[in-house]
Amino acid sequence: MVTKVQYPLAAGDKGLIDDSTSRVSPTLALIAGWLVPGAGHLLLGKWIRAALLMTSVLCMFAIGIALQGKIFTPNIGEPLDMLGFAGDLGSGLCYLIARLMGWGQAPVLVAVADYGTKFIAVAGLLNIVAAVDAHSLASGRKRS
Repeated sequence: MVTKVQYPLAAGDKGLIDDSTSRVSPTLALIAGWLVPGAGHLLLGKWIRAALLMTSVLCMFAIGIALQGKIFTPNIGEPLDMLGFAGDLGSGLCYLIARLMGWGQAPVLVAVADYGTKFIAVAGLLNIVAAVDAHSLASGRKRS
């Protein structure tokens, strides 16, 4: 799908940017970027950024699992568990695979496992930020 988009430059600049290139749907970039880390940027042709994001999120998630971090489940009784679940769910398919494989289900008994839990949550939060960035790039609100 080819669209013609015109949007203003940064403050102080004159004129409009005329972008007649093929565009990816912002919603597709957002969902793909959430499900698979870096996929939103990959769809937009940002290969290096996609590789860096994918490597960062997957490595942080893997380190968290290796440190025996906890994978949170939906729990409406504990506010901190709900926040942990939201952070973990941000990892997209990594979270779903971890739940299906039974990783991160053991109770946290050592301090190192608590660090692992933080690695998993931060990987999810980074993935959410990356997916929103891909959405902003695809919608034209942000220039690369």
